[in-house]
Amino acid sequence: MPDQDDRLRIDKWLWSARFFKTRSQAADAVDSGKVSVNGARVKPARALKVDDEIAIQTAFASYTVRVAELSARRGPAVEAAKLYVETEDSKRLREQAKAARVSQHPDAYIKGRPTKRDRRRIQKIRGEPF
Repeated sequence: MPDQDDRLRIDKWLWSARFFKTRSQAADAVDSGKVSVNGARVKPARALKVDDEIAIQTAFASYTVRVAELSARRGPAVEAAKLYVETEDSKRLREQAKAARVSQHPDAYIKGRPTKRDRRRIQKIRGEPF
């Protein structure tokens, strides 16, 4: 029988690794299919072990990580980052998605009514003449 220290519920681990702010949010994400372990859909009580590969879809990004350590304690972000190793493909895809989000809506970051300078920048990006 496996020792209790080498397994941990996935919702607890997701919470302690700071992918979700609350454990109930982590459990809801697992229930709704936004989290998979080794390519399979799981339930929140699924026992997680070291070297499992997890695909996580959050509201802002998607991650593919390998479990490096198990911890039920939610510590500082520095400690949470030691719990997993993100794959290179995941990092690259997140950076591409971030760049696409920023460049897709240049006028979304303008507060209030655009100034003449802001309008000219928007027109230049859209390829419109002054």
